[in-house]
Amino acid sequence: MKTKINWRVKLALLLVLVSASIYLILYLIFHKPETELFYIGIDLAFVPLEILIVVIVVEAAISRRELSERLEKLNMVIGAFFSETGTEFLREVSPFESNTAFIASRLIMDTSWSSEDFRKIIDEFNCLDFSFELGSEESIELLHYLREFLVSRRKFLLGLLENPNLLEHESFTDMLWAVFHLMEELEAREDITSLPPSDYEHLAGDLTRAYSAVIGEWLGYMEHLSENYPYLFSLAVRKNPFNREARVEVLS
Repeated sequence: MKTKINWRVKLALLLVLVSASIYLILYLIFHKPETELFYIGIDLAFVPLEILIVVIVVEAAISRRELSERLEKLNMVIGAFFSETGTEFLREVSPFESNTAFIASRLIMDTSWSSEDFRKIIDEFNCLDFSFELGSEESIELLHYLREFLVSRRKFLLGLLENPNLLEHESFTDMLWAVFHLMEELEAREDITSLPPSDYEHLAGDLTRAYSAVIGEWLGYMEHLSENYPYLFSLAVRKNPFNREARVEVLS
């Protein structure tokens, strides 16, 4: 298998070779380094190295700026998802998850939360096992609601999947696929009311996959807002889907 050499490495090797060649030519022509022309030539030999340094620095600065712009566009896409789908999904689904009381107690956040607070919660939730038990009357009503809700968001979700900025965020793309798969599973069943226990168990697995992925992205997005957009974070806290007492109105 052939290894492709990065263009930066090729350019660096070329410029170093040019610089070394100039030094060698100067030595062969002048022999004695005391001459003025030799020192002028030395300055000339430095030019390729100076070009190399400038190219590396400028290219690195441009790359950082482009990466920052792509990440900003990506976070706008993530924000659109939670505004249109994610927040309501979490609000409706969370009461049926087995850890709902614990999760609610850990996610009563406010605008004073720091990056350290988010890191601790994210690490804690990465070790948490989510699960659902479906088949009760209330959970079947949830499945009916989710089918209608997610199908109504089909075009929106497809639009997100087609967004090229998502190539920068694999976990968010995986989350969208999990939500989209849950929608397709629910839509494919004509009657959700009287499914066999094994099928409810299967749907519970699909719901668990989607729910855990959405929570993970929600926590990361909330951390991003807290660090970069305090006013948006304030609204997101007041719309916290895990806080049943949260109110959009500012009360104090």
